[in-house]
Amino acid sequence: MKATNARRRPQVTELAGRLFGGGGGTVYALLLVIFAAIFVVNASFLEPASLMAFVKMAAPIVLLAIGQYFVIVSGELDLSVGSLVGAQVVIAARLIDGEEGRTVPVLLLMLAFGVLVGLVNGLITTILKVQSLITTLGMMLVLYGAIRLWTGGAPTGALSEAFRQPGRGGIDMPVVRQLPWAVIILAVFMVLAIMLMRSSYGKTLMATGDNERTATFSGARVWQVRTAAFVLSSVMATFAAVLIGGFAGVTAQVGEGLEFTAITAVVLGGVVLGGGRGTVVGAMGGALALQALFTLFNQLALPATIRPAAQGLIIIAAVAYAARERSRPAAAMERSDVSTEPEDHPRDSQKQTTT
Repeated sequence: MKATNARRRPQVTELAGRLFGGGGGTVYALLLVIFAAIFVVNASFLEPASLMAFVKMAAPIVLLAIGQYFVIVSGELDLSVGSLVGAQVVIAARLIDGEEGRTVPVLLLMLAFGVLVGLVNGLITTILKVQSLITTLGMMLVLYGAIRLWTGGAPTGALSEAFRQPGRGGIDMPVVRQLPWAVIILAVFMVLAIMLMRSSYGKTLMATGDNERTATFSGARVWQVRTAAFVLSSVMATFAAVLIGGFAGVTAQVGEGLEFTAITAVVLGGVVLGGGRGTVVGAMGGALALQALFTLFNQLALPATIRPAAQGLIIIAAVAYAARERSRPAAAMERSDVSTEPEDHPRDSQKQTTT
């Protein structure tokens, strides 16, 4: 019985490693499996128009996952993106109030506000040495309370048609019927994210998450690198807010829970919590796989409450895997220390016995 349990533990660990440490290839294989399951339930899902609609719905989650990836791979966490999305949509509706001429100035104001939130999160975390979990949790509550205080608990105003076009409009074309602006925007940011991670900043960001001290000794300004990651996360949340506001409109619940959705997508894509491991391509694949899983739940007519349960299981498994990975180097060091301890020579022990 003990031998059976011993064999099962490595199998479970190997499965967790494949899911949460396997990189982009594994999560995209999972995406194909989920697509196949959806196709069994609804054969029309793989039609070009349906796939375009799926990517359009997934675009905000992918943008949030890209931003969250920058923060997580640097060794931190951002819990404020959900509240920031809600705040940006409410601010836009209140300030635009249906006036087309206000769209561009409000979009610029939203971008500036996103940068400000990211700077505050980053500087408090890096300069004041407050844990990012506490910093961004506080920011989440500040945004949540401030917006409800400003609006009296009920969002007012209206988004202009120009503001809503990126989220629900597109280019009419054959086969796919319409190429959504959201898909084009997503493709641009995906390419930019890949290019950024291949740049010197991306390499420094990865090194910072892997070993902060080594990165500092190599000349990297860790506080600047991590602060920039928080700014990028908030900027991604701002663009996600534009897309969400476009096809969902203004509601009191907009943005709720998106921070955990983004974290789930990133860890599902093989990015290890704690930093230093994982690819942005994997994080994007994790977001697509998570959206596909939600689509499968809808096709099976499962209750909406299953979504947070599934996210919770994924996050718990990812945290457990990350903890195991962090414990391996320490265990290896202990074993090496034990193996290098000097042993008593047999002749020495004989001399001591004779004496």
